[in-house]
Amino acid sequence: MTTLLAVNGITKRFGAVTVLDGVSLDVRPGEIHALLGANGAGKSTLCRIISGLLASDEGSMRLAERAYAPRSKQAAERAGVQIVQQELNQVRTLTVAENIYLTRLPNVCGVVRPRRLAQQARRVLDHFGLNDVDTDTVMGTLGVGRQQMVEIATALDRQCRLLILDEPTAALSGGETQRLFQRLRTMRDQGIGIIYISHRLDEVAQLSDRITVLRDGQAVCTRPTSSLSTDQMVDLMAGAASGQQHAFRSFATDQTMLRVENLSAGMVRDVSFSVRRGERLGIAGLVGSGRTELLRAVFGADPAQGGTVQIGAGRPRLFSQPSQAVAAGLAMVTEDRKHSGLLLRQSIRSNTTINSLGRRFASFGIIRRQRESQAAQTMAAQLDTKCNHIEQMVGTLSGGNQQKVAISKWLVRDAEVFFFDEPTRGIDVAARRRIYRLIESLAEAGKAVVIVSSDLDELLETSDRIGVMSAGKWVDDFARGSWSAEQIMRAAFAGYRDAETVA
Repeated sequence: MTTLLAVNGITKRFGAVTVLDGVSLDVRPGEIHALLGANGAGKSTLCRIISGLLASDEGSMRLAERAYAPRSKQAAERAGVQIVQQELNQVRTLTVAENIYLTRLPNVCGVVRPRRLAQQARRVLDHFGLNDVDTDTVMGTLGVGRQQMVEIATALDRQCRLLILDEPTAALSGGETQRLFQRLRTMRDQGIGIIYISHRLDEVAQLSDRITVLRDGQAVCTRPTSSLSTDQMVDLMAGAASGQQHAFRSFATDQTMLRVENLSAGMVRDVSFSVRRGERLGIAGLVGSGRTELLRAVFGADPAQGGTVQIGAGRPRLFSQPSQAVAAGLAMVTEDRKHSGLLLRQSIRSNTTINSLGRRFASFGIIRRQRESQAAQTMAAQLDTKCNHIEQMVGTLSGGNQQKVAISKWLVRDAEVFFFDEPTRGIDVAARRRIYRLIESLAEAGKAVVIVSSDLDELLETSDRIGVMSAGKWVDDFARGSWSAEQIMRAAFAGYRDAETVA
């Protein structure tokens, strides 16, 4: 059978650590080839080598039967290889149109033609179903889900023989995911090869033709997708049977720990809700429904126009900046760890303790490095963070391990109310179970927990109660035992149907 891409014995080392150890795989024309593995297994590193972002230390590649060794991303693109990485690669201060055509701006003698730029960008967005995104919108003002869709649309617009997608649906809604899948199947039918990385095994089973599993930097197997169940996929990634989902336990009490009354902020309109001590409140809704905007307004990261927030027995108020919310006992694990959750050029130790320096790790203005190190080591062990040492720069970790560090800084702080915005985005199946157990342990310890997730199954598994946001409004509330996925999805669309009726 014809081979589009052949990877032979690829090895990559970072210092004394071998990230890829003699990995081989092949991708056929007109095939969606899933690449599976736990965080740190080497998936993203392999794809960065294929796309010219990294050079391998050993091994070789062939593309369409010709030797292939790109020295840059641009060289790979010229050969027909496109990649959309897990971490967004955009200029947040430029417009959507400028980001789409960043390296190929329409111009005459070096002068950009704005009208042609807008027309071409509009065509790209409309082709991908992003009719509601304005070409002149500044990229950084869009939510992460919309940013992700723009980046995918940009890659799909370019001519390519091989497309690499690294966790493309992590921030997408179910409808957006299906729209992407339709486009990928069309590309497959056109003979384009696709490497697809995802921790969402139901997606892999639904979409891919073959699967290659990486474990600890080595290729474990390549098999037809139809020959593997999702449980078998997990076992191959973990190297042993993984822990299974266990029965839900509720620790909710009658004591209210967070009360939000009539909060309005930007698109968020007159929202009220409360969370009790020991309760896990999930917030569902479509991408763009206002879930993240609600958390940011409560946390003081975005200005609110009205309403109040009360934590515990504290006075009702609005926080004008996050430091006030943190001091009052509120913690927030943001959805965009790269830009708002971590200091990527700082160590694991520094990121773990940064929110608690004055409170726990300093005496008379002097930072106690040994205390810091002990706390960071404890957190790394508790969350099973894959790293060489706690002085390793966070930016060198895999996406899932970066997420663990982003969570650990709030665990060290020991707040009373925890906000988790997409807590398992980009995290493998085994690590996801650890995060769920960690959230359960917070509830058992009497913390109030709020979880925003685009994965409805995640909310159904982890929540005592699920509230639904739609078009900026809190439209419904469901208790465990009295909900169904269908009810929640209907509620998620309710605000948009109402808006259409009013219009």
